Formats: sequence, structure tokens, C-alpha cells
Amino acid sequence: MIEKSLHDLAREAEFVAFRAGGLEFCINIMSVREIRGWTPATVIPRAPSYIRGVINLRGVVLPIVDLGVRLGLPGTEPTARHVIIVAQVGEKAAGLLVDSVSDILSIDDTTIQPTPDVASNLARTFVRGVIAMDGLSFLERVMRLRPMPVVMVSSMTAKGTDTAVSALALGAVDCVVKPTAENPDSFDELPAKVKIASKVRRRKSSSETEPRAPFSGPYQPAGHVVGIGSSTGGVEALISILTGFPANCPPTLITQHMPPVFTRNLAMRLDKMCAPRVVEASSGMQITPGTIYIAPGGESHLEVTGRMVLTCSLRPGPPVNGHCPSIDRLFMSMARTLGPRAVGVLLTGMGRDGAQGLLEVRREGGRTIGQDESTSVVYGMPKVAAELGAVEAQYPLGRIGDTILALTASRT
Repeated sequence: MIEKSLHDLAREAEFVAFRAGGLEFCINIMSVREIRGWTPATVIPRAPSYIRGVINLRGVVLPIVDLGVRLGLPGTEPTARHVIIVAQVGEKAAGLLVDSVSDILSIDDTTIQPTPDVASNLARTFVRGVIAMDGLSFLERVMRLRPMPVVMVSSMTAKGTDTAVSALALGAVDCVVKPTAENPDSFDELPAKVKIASKVRRRKSSSETEPRAPFSGPYQPAGHVVGIGSSTGGVEALISILTGFPANCPPTLITQHMPPVFTRNLAMRLDKMCAPRVVEASSGMQITPGTIYIAPGGESHLEVTGRMVLTCSLRPGPPVNGHCPSIDRLFMSMARTLGPRAVGVLLTGMGRDGAQGLLEVRREGGRTIGQDESTSVVYGMPKVAAELGAVEAQYPLGRIGDTILALTASRT
């Protein structure tokens, strides 16, 4: 009967991932009633070696099957660290003794591949195959079922940067570029990013971070320009906000702290997801409604220039607040050039970049928004801005997009 519960898998089903005998396995969760800690069992004389005995579970006599031994793996004496998976077997129940339960996974049956020679004496009749899963698929399951801080390490190749942006969209905290001949010291920032990630409290996905349907009501821009600054956790936040913008959204400039090339992939990804056009900014590019401009990572800062005709300007310069491009440089240029037509938005991120610039926007009569603490992956930049008096109002992530549209809509 246990063999049947292991073999009769649906095309897509929930599985419990567990360890037994030092190896990782999955069992179909459709037959699992509960998972409980190890309880010493009453030994049954002359029982097979894989039967540890029986326990009394709320008046039901439950036989305990040591899955590691049953699978032909070396057995160990159960301790308080072991757990019992209480599984329904036909009309009866059995306790499956394992080392630990590590996760709950949704797995399509087509991803199960033939079993390699993982153990010479493994009881093959109980093993359907192995699950092959790429890094992004694994990350998606981790962030959905057991959210944790993740730092993505990626190459600078087109495929590598696209994977990194996808990982950030799924909820990875940050990304680090692999060392190259041109950039041999890229791992120098890894310890600091891991330290930042260790302080992040990841939550299961919610409506706050989900892509949204484009705004469907009547909207006409009133001549405002929106600037958005984001850092750690910013890709998720940007997707949540920008996917809700209508095709004729206010012109929007974004500085997201990212390495070169990554920003190009971010712009391409957002362009596919959003109703407005999304591009990586270049010098001289005219700023018009219906377009979102992403500051390229590298050695230049994105600024707004012009009076009658507004254009993007990439200004070379040293890092500001440790970043190039810098959010402060974007916001300060908006304050100088646009005055009350500027709307500044500061999202999740570590440090203080953008806080002083947002204050300048507010001093020049512009409107300013900060992401609140409860929805920020890292409540750093918005917190500093609020302490400086730069933030007119703080909102949870799910309300920021609609607030931007309300502030920039024509009243006629």
C-alpha cells in the first residue's frame, strides 16, 4: 500500500520533501495527514527491520515505517530531531519515520527523470525518479513556500543578466556579478550584500508585490514628471507599480541601483510586462508621456534637463552615496528643472541615497511619496527621507501606483 501511495502521482501534485539516510526524497502530499515529532514506539517482536514499532495516536494504533531502512539505506537510531509523516494508506494510516522534512513542493510529473545510481542498495521499487529543477524554478518555490533572503550570483552574459533580473523579480534581495578579467574584484561587495540580506525579513508573496492589471479608468496626464528611486527589493516593487500604469502614463524616470547591462535587461523585461513603453535611457532622449526611462548602470547619473522640451541627460561623475547612477542626482535635477511639476517616489533600499534629493523636490513645490516600512524589503532610504521631512506621505506598496496617477492626472 505504501508503494501505491509513492507511485500513484498526479500530473501536478504537492510533495513533501524529506531527508532519510542522508539523501533527499519527496513523497506525494495528497496522502499526508500530518507531520509530527518523533515519539518512541512500542517494539513489535519479529517485525521486519524497517518497522520501528507502533505508537498510539489519539486512540489509533499507528505502525512506524523507517523509510531510510525501507529504501535500503543505512539505518540510525531515532532521536528527538527525527519526524514522523502520518500518511493515509488506503483506509488505514501509517507513520513514516524520516530524518527531517525540508519543504513542500508543487511539482509537475513531467519533471521527474529516471533515477541515477544514487545508492547501490536503494530499493528501486519505491523510487519513481529524481526531480530536475533549474535555479529560477527552485527560487520560485522557495519564495512562495518558505521565503528567505537570497543573493543572486550571475555572469555578465546576456543569459546571466536576464536570469539575475528574473531572480530579482521573483524576490531575490540583490545580485552580484561574477569576477571577470575586466572586473576581477566584483566579489569584494559580496560580504556586504550578504550582511544586508541577513537582516531582511522575507514574506510570502502577497497582492502587494504581484503584477497588476493596467489602469483602466479615464486618465490624462497633466504635465508632471515622475521620478522613482529604488534599491534592495526594488525590482519587485517596480513591477508592482509600473504594471498598473496606463499606456499614456506620466513620463517616468527610474534610478534602480544595478550593475551595467542588468538595467538593460530590466528595461526589456518591464517593457514586455507594462502597457507604457519602457526603455533604457540615453542622453538626448526626449521625455514624453507614455514612456518609462530606466537609468543605465555604469559611470553616469541620469538627470532631467531642458525647459520647453525635456530630455534625459547621462552625466559622468563619481558615485554619490556610494552609487552610480544616484537617486539623489535624479531627484535634484527634477527639483531644479521641474519645480512643482515633479513627483518624487522613494522605494525600498538600504542607505540614504535619494533622501536629500527628495527633500529638494518637496522644497521646490513637488509632491513626494515614500514606501512604508511594512512593505519595504529594506526600510532604509524611505526612513531617512521621512526623518529629513522629505516625505509628504508614506504608503504601502500596493497603493503607490494609484497615488502617483491621482497626483499626475489632469483635473479637466
